[in-house]
Amino acid sequence: MTEEEKVDLYTSIVPNERQLKIQEMKYYAFIHYSVNTFTNKECGNGKESPSVFNPTEQNTDSWCEAIKSAGMKGVVLTCKHHDGFCLWPTKTTEHCIRNSPYKNGKGDVVKEVAESCKKYGLKFGVYLSPWDRNSKYYSTEKYNDFYIEQLTELLTNYGEIFMLWLDGACGSTADGIPKQQYDWERIWSTALKLQPNIVMSGCAPDVRWVGNESGKARESEWNVVPRFQYEFQNIAANCQTDDNMKKFQKRCQDVMLKDMGSRKFLSNYDSFMWYPAEVDVSIRTGWYYHPLQSITLKSLHRLMTIYYNSVGSNCLLILNIPPNKKGLFCPSDVRRLKQMGQWLKKEDDCVIDSTYSVSDDKKEINIHFDKQSVDRIRFSEDTTKSQRIEKFKIYAQDICVYDGTVVGFSKIAIFKKPVITNNLKIVIEECRKEPYIDKIEVCKTGAYRP
Repeated sequence: MTEEEKVDLYTSIVPNERQLKIQEMKYYAFIHYSVNTFTNKECGNGKESPSVFNPTEQNTDSWCEAIKSAGMKGVVLTCKHHDGFCLWPTKTTEHCIRNSPYKNGKGDVVKEVAESCKKYGLKFGVYLSPWDRNSKYYSTEKYNDFYIEQLTELLTNYGEIFMLWLDGACGSTADGIPKQQYDWERIWSTALKLQPNIVMSGCAPDVRWVGNESGKARESEWNVVPRFQYEFQNIAANCQTDDNMKKFQKRCQDVMLKDMGSRKFLSNYDSFMWYPAEVDVSIRTGWYYHPLQSITLKSLHRLMTIYYNSVGSNCLLILNIPPNKKGLFCPSDVRRLKQMGQWLKKEDDCVIDSTYSVSDDKKEINIHFDKQSVDRIRFSEDTTKSQRIEKFKIYAQDICVYDGTVVGFSKIAIFKKPVITNNLKIVIEECRKEPYIDKIEVCKTGAYRP
């Protein structure tokens, strides 16, 4: 295959309708909440008594209010984690909220969160762990039927679901029973049948796991990647299988590929797909609430850096906020979320009126505006025509103020330092066929600088 034929192939790969919709969301919340919240564990063993789940002041409206204040557009709730405890009164198992003291066994956290999301204009999504350390069916074919029944309950009883979040965790049970062979194709097809607009993330065909849980993306995050990245074995191998977060993070970092989409890398493969990355990270060290981890609350600087490293670099961002034993977000976490939202709103407020012209070959974009101090450009490609830009620079008065690689569906190019000017020029140095810019926004100096 010639180089031109390869480029034709790469640029023929575009997102589906579900992927286009999730690109628009960019930033949403994760909520890890279960028996682990009350046992002080990250990964339960499935032997926990449902009686330990007993929040005394749970208020899902307050969760959604805080999430909304951070500028997020949706919520994904851990309806079941690896311990197998279900936050809804499922018919499939006794290891569920129905047998907890919460609301005298009449509670349904999934329903409460879904209703609160609707009240606050947030989209609602679900995470259903495939690994279940409580189920007697785990490691047998019958477990796949069991899992599909749970999935069906979640996707039919709680309104529209924007995301099904799946990891590939596949460990042994507490008693050392062998691993389960998950029927992924059946899971995906069931989800699409019940929720045709649902986006599936993680061990799924729509959105890929970035490869770690520390908030770090690659310098160049490509959307068109080899199809082997879609194979669940490559995801499951690095999923959490124990309570040791440090060990888990190190393993992830050690095996994380640095290049997944350059021409040189793609030349080694013959099958490709559109597979955008999602950065998943917790506001604290752990995914679940732990009293002694209050000091690990990430600083505003760290969280904003993660935001620009993800949403600003062609990635989606899902940020976890764990409720405490009362069933509330910690006040310090709420304050941090509000701070993030305030800075993101300030950036929106810093967008100035501008016009731009494009050269005949579409590789130079001249942007004009009233003279003032500016420090960033927010722009994106028209991804319905694939991802094409491979390398670009931004100039102010013939001085390079930014040197970047990919753009994709979301790029926030923050200059080395603010510049006073009335003109900026984007020069696309390398691209796959002619580039197509979707939108350009210039921001005056004043927004957060990570």
